[in-house]
Amino acid sequence: MKINALKTHLIKPGEAITDILDQHIPPLSEGVIIAVTSKILSLCQGRIVAKSSVQSKYALIKKEADAYLKEEDSLYGTHLTIKYNILIPSAGIDESNGNDMYILYPENIQETAMVIWQHLREKHQVNQLGVIVTDSHTTPLRQGVTGIALGWCGFEPLYSYVGKADIFNRSLKVTQINILDALAASAVFVMGEGAEQTPIALIEEIPKVRFLSRPPSPEEERKIQISLEEDIYAPLLKKANWIWHSRYEKP
Repeated sequence: MKINALKTHLIKPGEAITDILDQHIPPLSEGVIIAVTSKILSLCQGRIVAKSSVQSKYALIKKEADAYLKEEDSLYGTHLTIKYNILIPSAGIDESNGNDMYILYPENIQETAMVIWQHLREKHQVNQLGVIVTDSHTTPLRQGVTGIALGWCGFEPLYSYVGKADIFNRSLKVTQINILDALAASAVFVMGEGAEQTPIALIEEIPKVRFLSRPPSPEEERKIQISLEEDIYAPLLKKANWIWHSRYEKP
């Protein structure tokens, strides 16, 4: 697998994401997946808030999160939240490279991934193309961040080993590879977290990927998610005193 991060100009709020991609993405061949950081989508959508305009970051987090914990239950100035069915610190609000702005999660992420996918397929005249929207993410009991996918289009996100044999001919019953987040983690590693200014990556020669000629259905979108009650970490997650936002129906 090969990953090439692309350096861009300094993205400013209000730019069109398709214009940015057209300016920096070279001619594409079949079988490529484009990774785009969620931060530049946020900038394109104007999803930024001046730090001076909010009473406190915690107030902004409560507004943006689907579920959050009380401020006194938080550590290190971050706040554990659930946003888009993802366990994420501070509702994904980012201060890095923000220039005294809070950068919020983009809206309509899945729809935006589809727009990017359709635009690039038509512009580059390719059939096998994928798009993923990435973000950095923490892992419990691990230092540092890796990548996670917030949205995608153009390929199946899971590779199933169910029914396949292991090396001792034992039939596997539940094992699946999360291709989506594996690719996001690889792309985020190459794109970097600091001043690299490389928010786009081309992923090529990818094993185990089955490309699709259509956007994912709502049912396929849900396949990558798991409810809080069914998650393997439910014994921990259910004990947290989550405060659910009024707009969000608790699962």
